[in-house]
Amino acid sequence: MDMWLIQLNKTSQTPLYAQLYEEMKEAIIRGDLLVGTKLPSKRKLAEFLSISQTTIELAYAQLVAEGFISSVSRRGFFVEEVAELAYVEQPREIADELESVKPNYSIDFHSGKIDTSAFPFNQWRKYAKDVLDESSRDLLLLGHPQGDLELRQEIASYLYSSRGVRCAPQQIILGSGTEQLMPLLIRLLGKQSVYAIENPGYPLTHHIFVNHDRSVTPIPVDSDGMNVNELEKTDASVAYVTPSHQFPTGAILSASRRVQLLNWASAKEDRYIIEDDYDSEFRYIGKPIPSLQGIDQSERVIYISTFSKSLMPSLRMAYLVLPMHILQEYRKTFPYYSSTVPRLDQHVLAQFMNAGHFSKHLNRMRKIYRKKLEKLTSSLADYAPLVQISGEQAGMHIVLTIDLEKTDKELVKLALDQGIRVYARSEYMVTSNDQSSKPQILLGFGGFLETEIEKAVQLLMDAWGISST
Repeated sequence: MDMWLIQLNKTSQTPLYAQLYEEMKEAIIRGDLLVGTKLPSKRKLAEFLSISQTTIELAYAQLVAEGFISSVSRRGFFVEEVAELAYVEQPREIADELESVKPNYSIDFHSGKIDTSAFPFNQWRKYAKDVLDESSRDLLLLGHPQGDLELRQEIASYLYSSRGVRCAPQQIILGSGTEQLMPLLIRLLGKQSVYAIENPGYPLTHHIFVNHDRSVTPIPVDSDGMNVNELEKTDASVAYVTPSHQFPTGAILSASRRVQLLNWASAKEDRYIIEDDYDSEFRYIGKPIPSLQGIDQSERVIYISTFSKSLMPSLRMAYLVLPMHILQEYRKTFPYYSSTVPRLDQHVLAQFMNAGHFSKHLNRMRKIYRKKLEKLTSSLADYAPLVQISGEQAGMHIVLTIDLEKTDKELVKLALDQGIRVYARSEYMVTSNDQSSKPQILLGFGGFLETEIEKAVQLLMDAWGISST
């Protein structure tokens, strides 16, 4: 082949070598150039197309790298055989730009929102700067697979003093969220395990069990938490519970049921309790509810919690406390795993906790959230008896029972039509046989300013057509 006429657009933003490469590749794929055809020399083609030899060289080099042509020393470049492809340009699907879609509501009563205005940025910034000092070069390397010891020591100390959890730092596994730690735990407990879950309950963990092909048995929840009598009738071997503040009902597992549940777990060797203590830091009535793990005498309770509510959701840090015999199995099963939490974040939090700022922050947030809760309940009191409140002893959401001839989903729709997002209790039901005679709605209050709550409640009641008494 003496020469090759190729149309190049010298005003295009696409580099000339890339244009040349594409033209040559297409010609080879289409069969316009037969196998074994010798291509023009770089010098001659450059002169013919009035471009530099470097441009030709870059295009040829890319074609050689991808196997479309070959270079033979002192002879030149030759077209290679390419397997026949169904080379039809297909239109590519474009992913929805979910990030750019604005919510169609201006008021959101989501239970996971926190008060960002009260975060101690000054203290956090100080320890972040300290960690980024050059003397901390070791933090650029991988640390302990369970998480760095300094932070696990702080967590163990905090759990004992605040929740009565009895553990050594060695029993703690750090991970970047419940959704990362739960699959590891599920693998440890084996495929034969049958999981009893609260109904209604926390949907994320329900999905995790189902997505990992684990058998799930819903257990009804009442005002005293999971109905352990119903649990005992099943073949479940693992009970997943939120005993200190049941999600979403806000119920607290009663003392008698706590003992009953622990006895159920200790009755057989393969039974366990997964205690999710997701927002136990925020209790507003009476003393803190002790953890199940702290009163467990048989090492049957696996404790899990996060810093999402106590600090910030974006920190992406959760932890498991494993009984010693499960810890040994963990180390055998996952010897190659590295911690999914960045070491820099671990050390910032460790220093933050060691200096006492975490405890001070929690004490401050309890007062802030208590005031918000009081404002919310006092604002709702004007709408009794059509609106009744429950689950207000702890946490960052309450449950409303509405005495209207409507379903909870209809109430959600009425609110959304007015730009208000609320959450139906039925959204958290595993099975559809909800025995609640009246619609129930979850209202989170953590993300509101105290001064915003009364107006938000008024707009919500207006959307439902409920007048103050």
